[in-house]
Amino acid sequence: MPLARRDLLAAGLAGAATLSAASPGAAAPDASPGVTTDRTPGGLELAFTADAPSTPTGLAIARGGRAFIMMPRFDAKVPYTLGEVLPGGAVKPYPDLETNQPDPAQAQNRFFHVPNGVFDRDDTLWLLDAGLPDGSGPPVKGGAKLVQMDIAQNRILRMVPLESGIVPTSSLNDLRVDIRDGYARAYITDQGQDGEGAILAVDLATGRVARRLHGHASTKSQKGLLKFVEGRAVVQRKGDAPPRPVQGGANGIALSPDGRRLYYAPLIGRHLYAVDTGALLDPQATDAAVAAGVTDLGEKGMTGGLTTDSKDRVYLALQEFNAVGRRNPDGSVEILASDPRLIWADTFWITPDRWLHISSAQVNRRPEYNNGEDRQQPPYAILKMRIDADPVL
Repeated sequence: MPLARRDLLAAGLAGAATLSAASPGAAAPDASPGVTTDRTPGGLELAFTADAPSTPTGLAIARGGRAFIMMPRFDAKVPYTLGEVLPGGAVKPYPDLETNQPDPAQAQNRFFHVPNGVFDRDDTLWLLDAGLPDGSGPPVKGGAKLVQMDIAQNRILRMVPLESGIVPTSSLNDLRVDIRDGYARAYITDQGQDGEGAILAVDLATGRVARRLHGHASTKSQKGLLKFVEGRAVVQRKGDAPPRPVQGGANGIALSPDGRRLYYAPLIGRHLYAVDTGALLDPQATDAAVAAGVTDLGEKGMTGGLTTDSKDRVYLALQEFNAVGRRNPDGSVEILASDPRLIWADTFWITPDRWLHISSAQVNRRPEYNNGEDRQQPPYAILKMRIDADPVL
């Protein structure tokens, strides 16, 4: 389907549907009676639900089927920021509740604010911790880090500090890890609490962190734009204060299959960008040279998360339209499926059997966007659809 505004609006204004619970990895039940789900070319099915205690923006699924969700600590009330989804949809803190308790005195061994995590080629879980104990303010000293975990033994293997790559207004958001013959790297988006974003590149062999594209137009929250989800503008509403539009710089990221190109986009922005990954960690490359190498790939809609497949196609979490979109290598953009259950489409995960999963995070229903009323309705849906390509790991 071509990217037509009329068609997109029709998809985006669909109402919410009742969720049916399913276990991770189990066959998804049909949609509720009376609900019409777009099933062209493959349509979205319910993979499983997560009865999470807070907003699950992140998703990572191990090869054996274990599913993990990441719940950023938007405020201090969030009981734990990393959870494992159990059969039946219950969620338990992972690896335990103690590790999920913020403690500045043990900043390197505790989880503060984990927005995302990924598995590498060895099925090792890498977690991004932004180091924010209540969603805002300067990150706790030593709290911003990458954490490598062995899920077989449920233990931390390694911690990589990110202190040298952050600023007082940082809000680290998304992660990609690229480990292959010859190098081991990680790429992180910083959407910025003030909308001034950046890209962090990490040499996992040495621990060196390079902060790139800070202040560049491609990593900034774009001015004058409103994001609409479920037919309403997403704006912060607090008491008698004027509504304030949500903002967010560099947010979703994805890697090309050969690892040479990083795709990324601001949370509030309609264009997709790309940059050469080699330049990001090149100590000889100036910031100006890196910036000069950024490519504007054009319009892709207002998105959350991104991912790529083995055919170098970029999948788009089209939040305004409850939809999964895709940008093809020729630059064309298409909608693959829309579903009213996909509320604030966020993180993608492609499993080896070619199921594309996507989380329905319901961020727009949080209290800060609804005059203090929490409109989130657990359990949260994880939807899936068949694709014709492999994951990029």
